[in-house]
Amino acid sequence: MLSIAKRTTAGAAILLIMPLSVWVSGWSWEPGHTSWWLHALFWLTETVTQPWGIITHVVLCGWFLWCLRFRLKPALMLFAILGCAIIGGQVVKSLVKEHVQEPRPYVLWLEKTHHIQADEFYTLKRKARGELVADTLTRQQDIPLFLRKHWQHETGFAFPSGHTMFAASWALLGVGLLWPRRRSWTIAILLVWATGVMGSRLLLGMHWPRDLVVATLISWVLVTLACWLAQRLCGSLAPPVAERKEITEREHET
Repeated sequence: MLSIAKRTTAGAAILLIMPLSVWVSGWSWEPGHTSWWLHALFWLTETVTQPWGIITHVVLCGWFLWCLRFRLKPALMLFAILGCAIIGGQVVKSLVKEHVQEPRPYVLWLEKTHHIQADEFYTLKRKARGELVADTLTRQQDIPLFLRKHWQHETGFAFPSGHTMFAASWALLGVGLLWPRRRSWTIAILLVWATGVMGSRLLLGMHWPRDLVVATLISWVLVTLACWLAQRLCGSLAPPVAERKEITEREHET
């Protein structure tokens, strides 16, 4: 358990560097960015948004199962644990959102520039909120069309970030489960992807830095428990003797 906690803590510390730096700097979101990289960040955030998030989940589950190479029964158990870790995070996120009820940055921008009161906005049903956003921004040409549609779809509360929780959970699962197999490239890609998703949530006007920080911390707790359960129920995370030679060769190549 201690070794797992050390690994996931190190991973969480890496993920927290960006949002904590932004938080401390006092940066605040403003709309009007229309460059290609904002569109690229939108597609990055789409890897977590439904229905693409389901595809991402299935692909990552398959890759983790291949990397760990458990037998059928432990593999099915691991698949269930991975699913519970991700779904559990989303359940916690939904409960906290309804309790805290923090407006999104773009909603407060609408309040400031279009005189739509945030409190009144959130008393509407979700469909009505989306329609209000669409009607209000019809002639707002400095807001890209893809971003306007994204806002129409994402009209819930901000705190904490569900997208961050999804991506951070997978990145930390990679650190917790795959580091003993020295899957360094997989872990690095997951950490970069998760950080990119977190950054996209800030630049698309969906979240505040604190939303990302708390989401990452919640993911850290849930993933640490999930990795411990995986070790208890599925077997040792250390590679078998037959695989150690392959790992040694892979490390020499990289």
